[in-house]
Amino acid sequence: MWVTGVLFLRLLFFFNFFQWWDSALAFREQVFAVDAPLHGPPAAGSPRAGQGLRLLHSETVREALRGRGCSQEPGGPSLEEVLGSAGTLRESLLPGALAQYVSCIELVNKRLPCGLAQIGVCFHSIPESEQHNKKLTRIGERTTSLLTWFSSPRTAGQWLDYWLRQRLQWWRKFAVGPSNFSSSDFQDEEGRRGFNLHYRFPWGTETIETLKNLGDTELLQMYPGDSSKLLGRDGRKNVIPHVLSVSGNLDRGVLAYLFDSLQLAENPLTKKKNSQRKVLKLHPCLAPLKVALDVGKGPTTELRQVCQGLFNELSENRISVWPGYLETMQVSMEQLYTKYDEMSVLFMVLITDATLENGVVQLRSRDTTMKEMMHISRLKDFLTKYVTSAKNV
Repeated sequence: MWVTGVLFLRLLFFFNFFQWWDSALAFREQVFAVDAPLHGPPAAGSPRAGQGLRLLHSETVREALRGRGCSQEPGGPSLEEVLGSAGTLRESLLPGALAQYVSCIELVNKRLPCGLAQIGVCFHSIPESEQHNKKLTRIGERTTSLLTWFSSPRTAGQWLDYWLRQRLQWWRKFAVGPSNFSSSDFQDEEGRRGFNLHYRFPWGTETIETLKNLGDTELLQMYPGDSSKLLGRDGRKNVIPHVLSVSGNLDRGVLAYLFDSLQLAENPLTKKKNSQRKVLKLHPCLAPLKVALDVGKGPTTELRQVCQGLFNELSENRISVWPGYLETMQVSMEQLYTKYDEMSVLFMVLITDATLENGVVQLRSRDTTMKEMMHISRLKDFLTKYVTSAKNV
Protein backbone atom coordinates (compact mmCIF):
# COMPACT_ATOMS: atom_id res chain seq x y z
CA MET A 1 0.00 0.00 0.00
CA TRP A 2 1.24 3.47 -0.87
CA VAL A 3 -0.56 5.06 2.07
CA THR A 4 -1.25 3.56 5.45
CA GLY A 5 -4.48 1.61 5.12
CA VAL A 6 -5.88 2.72 8.47
CA LEU A 7 -5.18 6.39 7.69
CA PHE A 8 -6.89 6.18 4.31
CA LEU A 9 -9.93 4.35 5.69
CA ARG A 10 -10.29 6.89 8.47
CA LEU A 11 -10.13 9.69 5.91
CA LEU A 12 -12.71 7.97 3.72
CA PHE A 13 -14.93 7.36 6.74
CA PHE A 14 -14.59 11.02 7.70
CA PHE A 15 -15.85 12.18 4.31
CA ASN A 16 -18.57 9.51 4.24
CA PHE A 17 -19.69 10.70 7.67
CA PHE A 18 -20.22 14.26 6.50
CA GLN A 19 -22.05 13.19 3.36
CA TRP A 20 -24.40 11.04 5.48
CA TRP A 21 -24.85 13.91 7.91
CA ASP A 22 -25.86 16.29 5.11
CA SER A 23 -28.40 13.73 3.93
CA ALA A 24 -29.84 13.21 7.41
CA LEU A 25 -30.22 16.95 7.88
CA ALA A 26 -32.37 17.47 4.80
CA PHE A 27 -34.88 18.88 7.30
CA ARG A 28 -32.32 20.91 9.21
CA GLU A 29 -34.79 22.84 11.35
CA GLN A 30 -36.42 19.57 12.47
CA VAL A 31 -33.39 17.30 13.03
CA PHE A 32 -31.01 17.63 15.96
CA ALA A 33 -27.60 16.06 16.52
CA VAL A 34 -27.33 14.00 19.70
CA ASP A 35 -24.81 11.78 21.45
CA ALA A 36 -24.99 9.16 24.18
CA PRO A 37 -22.49 7.26 26.37
CA LEU A 38 -20.82 4.11 25.04
CA HIS A 39 -21.86 2.28 28.19
CA GLY A 40 -24.56 2.73 30.78
CA PRO A 41 -25.41 1.74 34.35
CA PRO A 42 -26.83 -1.71 35.11
CA ALA A 43 -30.54 -2.14 34.55
CA ALA A 44 -32.91 -2.07 37.50
CA GLY A 45 -32.83 -5.33 39.44
CA SER A 46 -30.21 -7.99 38.92
CA PRO A 47 -30.23 -9.27 35.33
CA ARG A 48 -29.21 -12.80 34.59
CA ALA A 49 -25.53 -13.40 33.99
CA GLY A 50 -24.69 -13.40 30.32
CA GLN A 51 -27.62 -11.16 29.41
CA GLY A 52 -26.22 -8.35 27.30
CA LEU A 53 -22.62 -7.18 26.97
CA ARG A 54 -21.08 -6.25 30.32
CA LEU A 55 -18.31 -3.89 31.32
CA LEU A 56 -16.19 -5.35 34.13
CA HIS A 57 -12.70 -4.81 35.50
CA SER A 58 -10.68 -7.98 34.96
CA GLU A 59 -9.54 -8.03 38.60
CA THR A 60 -13.16 -8.04 39.80
CA VAL A 61 -13.92 -11.11 37.70
CA ARG A 62 -10.69 -12.78 38.78
CA GLU A 63 -11.49 -12.32 42.47
CA ALA A 64 -15.01 -13.68 42.04
CA LEU A 65 -13.73 -16.74 40.14
CA ARG A 66 -11.06 -17.49 42.75
CA GLY A 67 -13.74 -17.96 45.36
CA ARG A 68 -15.80 -20.13 42.98
CA GLY A 69 -18.58 -17.61 42.84
CA CYS A 70 -17.70 -15.68 46.00
CA SER A 71 -15.03 -13.15 46.81
CA GLN A 72 -12.31 -14.11 49.30
CA GLU A 73 -13.91 -11.96 51.99
CA PRO A 74 -16.86 -13.49 53.89
CA GLY A 75 -20.15 -12.19 52.62
CA GLY A 76 -18.61 -10.96 49.39
CA PRO A 77 -20.61 -10.74 46.17
CA SER A 78 -21.22 -13.82 44.08
CA LEU A 79 -20.24 -13.99 40.42
CA GLU A 80 -23.93 -13.59 39.54
CA GLU A 81 -24.10 -10.38 41.58
CA VAL A 82 -20.87 -9.08 40.07
CA LEU A 83 -22.23 -9.56 36.56
CA GLY A 84 -25.59 -8.10 37.53
CA SER A 85 -24.03 -4.91 38.89
CA ALA A 86 -21.80 -4.36 35.85
CA GLY A 87 -22.47 -1.59 33.37
CA THR A 88 -23.76 -2.51 29.92
CA LEU A 89 -22.02 -1.81 26.63
CA ARG A 90 -24.05 -0.04 23.97
CA GLU A 91 -25.42 -2.44 21.35
CA SER A 92 -27.65 0.09 19.59
CA LEU A 93 -27.91 3.87 19.27
CA LEU A 94 -31.70 3.77 19.59
CA PRO A 95 -32.06 3.79 23.42
CA GLY A 96 -29.82 6.84 23.68
CA ALA A 97 -31.87 8.66 21.05
CA LEU A 98 -35.22 7.76 22.63
CA ALA A 99 -33.95 8.98 25.99
CA GLN A 100 -33.67 12.47 24.47
CA TYR A 101 -37.09 12.48 22.80
CA VAL A 102 -38.80 14.71 25.39
CA SER A 103 -36.13 17.40 25.00
CA CYS A 104 -36.41 17.11 21.22
CA ILE A 105 -40.20 17.51 21.07
CA GLU A 106 -40.03 20.54 23.36
CA LEU A 107 -37.47 22.21 21.09
CA VAL A 108 -39.90 22.05 18.16
CA ASN A 109 -42.84 23.25 20.28
CA LYS A 110 -44.43 19.77 20.25
CA ARG A 111 -44.81 19.88 16.48
CA LEU A 112 -44.41 16.66 14.49
CA PRO A 113 -42.47 15.40 12.60
CA CYS A 114 -39.00 15.85 14.10
CA GLY A 115 -35.87 13.74 14.35
CA LEU A 116 -32.56 12.98 16.04
CA ALA A 117 -29.36 12.05 14.19
CA GLN A 118 -26.40 10.25 15.70
CA ILE A 119 -23.22 8.43 14.68
CA GLY A 120 -21.20 6.27 17.05
CA VAL A 121 -19.61 2.94 17.92
CA CYS A 122 -21.80 0.02 19.03
CA PHE A 123 -20.72 -3.38 20.32
CA HIS A 124 -21.90 -6.86 19.37
CA SER A 125 -21.11 -10.51 19.99
CA ILE A 126 -19.08 -12.02 17.16
CA PRO A 127 -20.95 -14.98 15.57
CA GLU A 128 -19.72 -18.46 16.50
CA SER A 129 -18.73 -19.12 12.89
CA GLU A 130 -16.13 -16.34 13.18
CA GLN A 131 -14.78 -17.31 16.61
CA HIS A 132 -11.20 -18.58 16.93
CA ASN A 133 -12.17 -20.37 20.14
CA LYS A 134 -15.70 -21.82 20.07
CA LYS A 135 -15.86 -21.85 23.88
CA LEU A 136 -15.23 -18.11 24.25
CA THR A 137 -17.48 -15.35 22.97
CA ARG A 138 -15.62 -12.34 21.64
CA ILE A 139 -16.96 -8.80 21.40
CA GLY A 140 -16.70 -6.79 18.19
CA GLU A 141 -17.54 -3.20 17.39
CA ARG A 142 -19.01 -1.35 14.44
CA THR A 143 -19.61 2.29 13.62
CA THR A 144 -23.28 2.91 13.04
CA SER A 145 -25.48 5.80 11.99
CA LEU A 146 -29.01 6.40 13.19
CA LEU A 147 -31.75 8.76 12.16
CA THR A 148 -34.66 8.49 14.60
CA TRP A 149 -37.71 10.11 13.02
CA PHE A 150 -40.82 10.86 15.07
CA SER A 151 -44.02 11.27 13.08
CA SER A 152 -47.74 11.00 13.64
CA PRO A 153 -49.18 7.47 13.27
CA ARG A 154 -51.26 8.81 10.39
CA THR A 155 -48.22 9.69 8.24
CA ALA A 156 -45.66 7.13 9.51
CA GLY A 157 -46.09 4.86 6.48
CA GLN A 158 -45.60 7.73 4.06
CA TRP A 159 -42.46 8.87 5.89
CA LEU A 160 -41.04 5.34 5.82
CA ASP A 161 -41.48 5.24 2.04
CA TYR A 162 -39.96 8.72 1.76
CA TRP A 163 -36.82 7.81 3.71
CA LEU A 164 -36.47 4.59 1.71
CA ARG A 165 -36.35 6.59 -1.52
CA GLN A 166 -33.97 9.15 -0.03
CA ARG A 167 -31.54 6.64 1.40
CA LEU A 168 -31.42 4.39 -1.68
CA GLN A 169 -30.92 7.45 -3.87
CA TRP A 170 -28.13 8.63 -1.57
CA TRP A 171 -26.18 5.36 -1.76
CA ARG A 172 -26.57 5.19 -5.53
CA LYS A 173 -25.67 8.85 -6.03
CA PHE A 174 -22.00 8.28 -5.19
CA ALA A 175 -21.64 4.85 -6.80
CA VAL A 176 -19.87 3.86 -10.00
CA GLY A 177 -22.27 0.90 -10.30
CA PRO A 178 -25.58 2.11 -8.79
CA SER A 179 -27.38 -1.15 -9.63
CA ASN A 180 -25.30 -2.96 -6.98
CA PHE A 181 -27.33 -1.12 -4.34
CA SER A 182 -30.84 -2.51 -3.86
CA SER A 183 -33.67 -2.75 -1.32
CA SER A 184 -36.04 -5.37 0.03
CA ASP A 185 -39.00 -5.17 2.40
CA PHE A 186 -39.74 -7.26 5.48
CA GLN A 187 -42.03 -7.61 8.48
CA ASP A 188 -40.78 -8.53 11.94
CA GLU A 189 -42.43 -10.95 14.37
CA GLU A 190 -44.77 -8.21 15.57
CA GLY A 191 -45.86 -7.36 12.05
CA ARG A 192 -43.95 -4.09 11.88
CA ARG A 193 -42.93 -3.02 8.39
CA GLY A 194 -39.40 -2.22 7.30
CA PHE A 195 -36.82 -2.22 4.51
CA ASN A 196 -33.23 -3.38 4.14
CA LEU A 197 -30.77 -1.65 1.82
CA HIS A 198 -28.18 -4.03 0.36
CA TYR A 199 -24.90 -3.96 -1.53
CA ARG A 200 -23.89 -6.82 -3.82
CA PHE A 201 -20.32 -7.72 -2.81
CA PRO A 202 -18.26 -10.28 -4.78
CA TRP A 203 -19.03 -12.87 -2.08
CA GLY A 204 -22.74 -12.09 -1.85
CA THR A 205 -25.29 -9.47 -0.85
CA GLU A 206 -25.04 -7.83 2.57
CA THR A 207 -27.24 -5.32 4.39
CA ILE A 208 -25.79 -1.84 4.85
CA GLU A 209 -28.84 -0.02 6.22
CA THR A 210 -32.18 -0.90 7.80
CA LEU A 211 -35.32 1.24 7.92
CA LYS A 212 -38.14 0.25 10.24
CA ASN A 213 -41.43 1.57 11.60
CA LEU A 214 -41.20 0.74 15.31
CA GLY A 215 -44.61 2.14 16.20
CA ASP A 216 -44.87 3.61 19.70
CA THR A 217 -43.81 0.48 21.64
CA GLU A 218 -40.17 1.43 22.35
CA LEU A 219 -41.11 5.01 23.23
CA LEU A 220 -43.74 3.90 25.77
CA GLN A 221 -41.26 1.44 27.28
CA MET A 222 -38.67 4.19 27.63
CA TYR A 223 -41.15 6.46 29.43
CA PRO A 224 -43.44 4.25 31.56
CA GLY A 225 -46.25 5.89 33.50
CA ASP A 226 -47.50 9.32 32.46
CA SER A 227 -47.48 9.42 28.65
CA SER A 228 -48.73 13.01 28.38
CA LYS A 229 -45.16 14.30 28.02
CA LEU A 230 -44.79 12.17 24.88
CA LEU A 231 -47.62 13.90 23.03
CA GLY A 232 -46.82 15.79 19.85
CA ARG A 233 -49.02 17.91 17.63
CA ASP A 234 -50.39 16.54 14.38
CA GLY A 235 -52.38 19.50 13.12
CA ARG A 236 -54.93 20.12 15.87
CA LYS A 237 -54.59 16.66 17.40
CA ASN A 238 -52.23 15.54 20.15
CA VAL A 239 -50.80 12.08 19.45
CA ILE A 240 -48.06 9.77 20.69
CA PRO A 241 -45.71 9.57 17.69
CA HIS A 242 -44.54 6.51 15.87
CA VAL A 243 -40.78 6.00 15.74
CA LEU A 244 -39.03 5.40 12.42
CA SER A 245 -35.50 4.03 12.71
CA VAL A 246 -32.99 4.49 9.86
CA SER A 247 -29.92 2.57 11.04
CA GLY A 248 -26.78 2.09 8.95
CA ASN A 249 -23.56 0.10 9.27
CA LEU A 250 -21.02 2.72 8.19
CA ASP A 251 -18.09 0.30 8.29
CA ARG A 252 -19.82 -1.93 5.77
CA GLY A 253 -20.95 1.12 3.81
CA VAL A 254 -17.36 2.32 3.41
CA LEU A 255 -16.36 -1.18 2.32
CA ALA A 256 -19.16 -1.14 -0.25
CA TYR A 257 -17.89 2.09 -1.78
CA LEU A 258 -14.32 0.74 -1.88
CA PHE A 259 -15.44 -2.34 -3.81
CA ASP A 260 -17.71 -0.24 -6.01
CA SER A 261 -14.94 2.18 -6.99
CA LEU A 262 -12.03 -0.23 -7.55
CA GLN A 263 -11.49 -0.59 -11.29
CA LEU A 264 -8.95 -2.15 -13.60
CA ALA A 265 -8.18 -0.01 -16.64
CA GLU A 266 -5.78 -0.23 -19.54
CA ASN A 267 -2.43 1.27 -18.64
CA PRO A 268 -1.49 3.92 -21.24
CA LEU A 269 1.99 4.23 -19.75
CA THR A 270 3.22 0.84 -20.87
CA LYS A 271 3.10 -1.20 -24.06
CA LYS A 272 3.11 -4.52 -22.22
CA LYS A 273 0.23 -6.84 -23.08
CA ASN A 274 -2.36 -7.54 -20.40
CA SER A 275 -1.01 -4.63 -18.37
CA GLN A 276 -3.69 -2.90 -16.33
CA ARG A 277 -3.67 -0.10 -13.82
CA LYS A 278 -5.67 -0.17 -10.59
CA VAL A 279 -7.81 2.92 -10.09
CA LEU A 280 -9.88 3.67 -7.03
CA LYS A 281 -12.54 5.83 -8.68
CA LEU A 282 -14.26 7.16 -5.60
CA HIS A 283 -16.86 9.84 -6.28
CA PRO A 284 -15.26 13.32 -6.07
CA CYS A 285 -17.35 14.06 -2.97
CA LEU A 286 -16.09 10.93 -1.19
CA ALA A 287 -12.45 10.96 -2.31
CA PRO A 288 -10.51 11.84 0.87
CA LEU A 289 -7.75 13.57 -1.11
CA LYS A 290 -8.66 15.93 -3.93
CA VAL A 291 -5.17 16.85 -5.08
CA ALA A 292 -1.53 15.78 -4.66
CA LEU A 293 1.34 18.25 -4.97
CA ASP A 294 4.67 17.06 -6.35
CA VAL A 295 7.83 18.65 -7.69
CA GLY A 296 9.56 17.96 -10.99
CA LYS A 297 12.80 19.23 -12.41
CA GLY A 298 14.17 22.44 -10.99
CA PRO A 299 15.68 23.93 -7.82
CA THR A 300 14.28 21.82 -5.00
CA THR A 301 14.11 24.50 -2.30
CA GLU A 302 12.26 27.05 -4.43
CA LEU A 303 9.85 24.45 -5.81
CA ARG A 304 8.98 23.22 -2.32
CA GLN A 305 8.31 26.78 -1.22
CA VAL A 306 5.80 27.13 -4.06
CA CYS A 307 4.21 23.82 -3.06
CA GLN A 308 3.95 24.92 0.55
CA GLY A 309 2.23 28.15 -0.42
CA LEU A 310 -0.20 26.29 -2.68
CA PHE A 311 -0.80 23.68 0.03
CA ASN A 312 -1.78 26.42 2.49
CA GLU A 313 -4.05 28.16 0.00
CA LEU A 314 -5.94 24.99 -0.93
CA SER A 315 -6.20 23.77 2.67
CA GLU A 316 -7.61 27.11 3.80
CA ASN A 317 -10.34 26.63 1.20
CA ARG A 318 -11.12 23.13 2.51
CA ILE A 319 -9.55 21.30 -0.41
CA SER A 320 -7.74 18.25 0.96
CA VAL A 321 -4.14 17.97 -0.24
CA TRP A 322 -1.51 15.23 -0.17
CA PRO A 323 1.98 16.79 0.30
CA GLY A 324 3.89 14.57 -2.12
CA TYR A 325 6.65 17.18 -2.37
CA LEU A 326 7.85 16.14 1.10
CA GLU A 327 8.81 12.66 -0.12
CA THR A 328 12.57 12.14 -0.12
CA MET A 329 12.66 8.93 -2.17
CA GLN A 330 12.96 9.52 -5.92
CA VAL A 331 10.36 7.69 -8.01
CA SER A 332 9.40 7.83 -11.67
CA MET A 333 6.36 9.72 -12.95
CA GLU A 334 4.72 6.40 -13.82
CA GLN A 335 5.09 5.26 -10.22
CA LEU A 336 3.60 8.53 -9.00
CA TYR A 337 0.58 8.14 -11.28
CA THR A 338 0.07 4.57 -10.07
CA LYS A 339 0.39 5.67 -6.46
CA TYR A 340 -2.19 8.44 -6.71
CA ASP A 341 -4.64 6.39 -8.79
CA GLU A 342 -4.65 3.74 -6.05
CA MET A 343 -5.14 6.47 -3.43
CA SER A 344 -8.09 7.86 -5.43
CA VAL A 345 -6.50 11.31 -5.67
CA LEU A 346 -8.55 13.31 -8.18
CA PHE A 347 -5.71 15.45 -9.55
CA MET A 348 -1.95 15.50 -9.41
CA VAL A 349 -0.30 18.91 -9.68
CA LEU A 350 3.32 18.97 -10.80
CA ILE A 351 5.39 22.03 -9.91
CA THR A 352 8.48 22.47 -12.12
CA ASP A 353 11.01 25.14 -13.05
CA ALA A 354 8.45 26.35 -15.60
CA THR A 355 6.22 27.28 -12.66
CA LEU A 356 8.96 29.55 -11.33
CA GLU A 357 9.27 31.23 -14.73
CA ASN A 358 5.65 31.75 -15.78
CA GLY A 359 3.40 30.32 -13.01
CA VAL A 360 2.21 27.35 -15.11
CA VAL A 361 1.71 23.92 -13.50
CA GLN A 362 0.88 20.52 -14.96
CA LEU A 363 -2.49 19.08 -13.92
CA ARG A 364 -3.13 15.36 -14.36
CA SER A 365 -6.64 13.85 -13.98
CA ARG A 366 -7.24 10.51 -12.25
CA ASP A 367 -10.31 9.68 -14.35
CA THR A 368 -9.06 10.64 -17.82
CA THR A 369 -5.27 10.39 -17.29
CA MET A 370 -5.09 13.54 -19.43
CA LYS A 371 -2.52 16.18 -18.57
CA GLU A 372 -3.03 19.89 -19.13
CA MET A 373 -1.16 23.07 -18.35
CA MET A 374 -2.85 25.59 -16.06
CA HIS A 375 -1.79 28.79 -14.34
CA ILE A 376 -1.31 28.30 -10.64
CA SER A 377 -3.70 31.17 -9.83
CA ARG A 378 -6.61 29.23 -11.40
CA LEU A 379 -6.15 26.01 -9.44
CA LYS A 380 -8.24 26.86 -6.38
CA ASP A 381 -11.28 27.97 -8.36
CA PHE A 382 -10.98 25.04 -10.77
CA LEU A 383 -10.87 22.43 -7.99
CA THR A 384 -13.68 24.07 -6.03
CA LYS A 385 -15.97 24.19 -9.07
CA TYR A 386 -15.10 20.60 -10.00
CA VAL A 387 -16.12 19.17 -6.62
CA THR A 388 -19.19 21.41 -6.34
CA SER A 389 -20.48 20.41 -9.77
CA ALA A 390 -19.92 16.72 -8.96
CA LYS A 391 -21.99 17.12 -5.79
CA ASN A 392 -24.89 18.65 -7.71
CA VAL A 393 -25.07 15.98 -10.42
